Amino acid sequence: MKTLFYRMLIFLSRGMGLWLFRFFSWWIATGFFLFSPNRVAVSLRFYRALCPDRGKLSALKKAWRQYHSFTSVFLDRILLVEEGRLTHTSEGLEFLNEAMEKKTGGILLMSHFGNWEVAARLLHRKGMKLLLYLGKKHKEQIESAQKKSLKDQGIQVIAVDEEGGSPLDIVEGIKFLKEGGLVSLTGDRLWGRGQRTVAVSFLGREVLLPEAPYLLALLSGAPLFIFLAFRIGEGRYAFSLSPPIYVKAASRRAREPAIREAAQTYARLLEAAVRRHPQEWYHFEPFLGKRRNEG
Repeated sequence: MKTLFYRMLIFLSRGMGLWLFRFFSWWIATGFFLFSPNRVAVSLRFYRALCPDRGKLSALKKAWRQYHSFTSVFLDRILLVEEGRLTHTSEGLEFLNEAMEKKTGGILLMSHFGNWEVAARLLHRKGMKLLLYLGKKHKEQIESAQKKSLKDQGIQVIAVDEEGGSPLDIVEGIKFLKEGGLVSLTGDRLWGRGQRTVAVSFLGREVLLPEAPYLLALLSGAPLFIFLAFRIGEGRYAFSLSPPIYVKAASRRAREPAIREAAQTYARLLEAAVRRHPQEWYHFEPFLGKRRNEG
């Protein structure tokens, strides 16, 4: 039902203008904000941690902006896929170009911040070979259509379900890297039950991040890039790419601290980006753990 409504809204917006999409999406976002108290509570806790010197009203305003800003993810999908009307600036893209020229491959660490899908599609249009690891939800609808659209464009997608996927998925990722491709994984969400994690500090809290991206970098020897894509205006994005991070360990004992150091670098850069663009934090699941000074 969600997919049918979404496709119908896109179809009507093509003929009548994007104002129609904006109108309906505003009301949909408002409905979710008003009638999803548990999820809104997650956002409030996050924004209280982000701005501890501000009151509850400030956190509520930020959560309201977050929910309505999230509609731009779907709007910009139309502008890019249907119209090709998005522009972007980039910082650090030369690191990625160098990796492609040397055919070393690379691991893109993306986040539920800004719009990773726009980033992936625009990188693909630049001729970069991409493999995306995406989480697969039970009975997903719009997300399933999103994955199909990415595949139709020529981007390889591996959907990882809540059971954690197959070990062969990682083997395929390593093979893709050895062929000089770019493998993208989410850095801020755990998809599978029993998934291996690494603890880092984020907003003064302990946060558990997936270990897989760093382990893949360690095993393959490929550089890891922290990639952030955020909206800076109507139809305009800014891409920020970190210098290459190499996860190396001379022994098994050295693996854990090497992975933890790389993960903390990611957490630090993500925190800085969220502080600059708080409304573009689109992680609606519980994320923050206990305070670092708590026992």
